Amino acid sequence: MASPKIIHTTDNDFDRDVLGASTPVLVDFWATWCGPCRAIAPHLDALADEFDGRLKIAKVDIDHHPDVATRYGVQSIPTLLLFKDGKVVDKMVGNPGAKSKLAAFVTNRL
Repeated sequence: MASPKIIHTTDNDFDRDVLGASTPVLVDFWATWCGPCRAIAPHLDALADEFDGRLKIAKVDIDHHPDVATRYGVQSIPTLLLFKDGKVVDKMVGNPGAKSKLAAFVTNRL
């Protein structure tokens, strides 16, 4: 079950939801047909709980909202971009496998 703490942002709302956020934001560029994207979803749900208040997690469905993906050069999914103060500070492409790797990716940059 998807965490209610994860937001689903759009081409129209991305600047407000992500660039204007007061906390760092981990953005997951994904699609419903992407197996690796579905595989990391439970890990992102867990991170949303673990980092609640310190990190916001947002998802962008590239099939429905391709403009943001194009703007940030997303060429394969899943792609995770970590934003801090409205700027990309790191990028992870592909499924890292373990939740601990995702947690380390975020922790090392907060």
